Amino acid sequence: QVQLGESGGGLVQAGGSLRLSCAATGRGFSSYTMGWFRQTPGKEREFVSGISASGARTKYAEPAKGRFTISRDNAKNTVYLQMNSLKPEDTAVYYCAARYPDIITTPSGYAYWGQGTQVTVSS
Repeated sequence: QVQLGESGGGLVQAGGSLRLSCAATGRGFSSYTMGWFRQTPGKEREFVSGISASGARTKYAEPAKGRFTISRDNAKNTVYLQMNSLKPEDTAVYYCAARYPDIITTPSGYAYWGQGTQVTVSS
């Protein structure tokens, strides 16, 4: 099993940038598809981006396209989410998650989750 922990959240002004990290412990990280999700109070958790085990394939939700970039470094057991041109509507708790074998967008399909990191974008 893999354990996940997010970091890198914080307060940023609209138009700014932030890079989130998700560090994994346990065996098998390089075999897992990884995803980033976000959630605000009273709303369903929503898919943001995903990346295949090798890093060869990525997927983005429409609001993230052109602004966010997902990447991974399997040698460091870490997945990243680079967020540029941030908007107030990006404010949420961001979670990373792991599953096998392919990228999907539904939270229920992911077996392992981090604790989340808060991202707040001011106008």
